[in-house]
Amino acid sequence: MAFGLKRDELTSWKKKVLAGEIAILTHYWLDNRFPGCTTVTKVGCNDLQKLTKWGRQYGLEAEWIHRDQKFPHFDLFGDKQRDILLSEKQWKQLEQFNLLTK
Repeated sequence: MAFGLKRDELTSWKKKVLAGEIAILTHYWLDNRFPGCTTVTKVGCNDLQKLTKWGRQYGLEAEWIHRDQKFPHFDLFGDKQRDILLSEKQWKQLEQFNLLTK
């Protein structure tokens, strides 16, 4: 279940993904399959080559891409999520979801 997300944030993320840009969006999320994870970051781009290359720099495998027809993306959790958000200078998302102190 996703929450803590504003409609304009989601709309902006979708527009960027469809335009072939790397788009990063974090939101609260609860799923019993991932105990201890309360947020997820979705990094999307409809240019799979570009998304694969972006992920490779962070040790992400192309097989991990959620191959949604319109909005392909990586799902990031935990330490990898925080490390990538730091590297990408996503300060607002890090602060908003209290990811700097974990």
